[in-house]
Amino acid sequence: MDAIARIAEERIRQALSEGQFENLENAGKPLAFDDETWIPEDLRVAYRVLKNAGVAPPELELRKEIMSLRGLIEGLDDDKERIRSIRKLNYKLMCLGELRGRPLFLEDFPYYESKIVAKLG
Repeated sequence: MDAIARIAEERIRQALSEGQFENLENAGKPLAFDDETWIPEDLRVAYRVLKNAGVAPPELELRKEIMSLRGLIEGLDDDKERIRSIRKLNYKLMCLGELRGRPLFLEDFPYYESKIVAKLG
């Protein structure tokens, strides 16, 4: 964890202990993320169209597929089917990295991070 994250965590803990988060206006209600500032400007219109059509952005759909494939692989007994599913999973992970336009961060998938660390260590 970097220094800025540590400072932020410490200030949050301090605010919690002082009770600054109690009796907030929307306490206990889900947050409404209608703010689209996290979406790159060139994709905002496309994401809005997808949202209005009831479809999740491609990145989220791909992440869901990756998580379900991982669960499927854990339950497979047939080695050939497991290898086929692992190849499919690796392909989807590669596609996710390409879709993001940046490298895939293993922190998003701790299951694989621990396996890679174990192999390298």
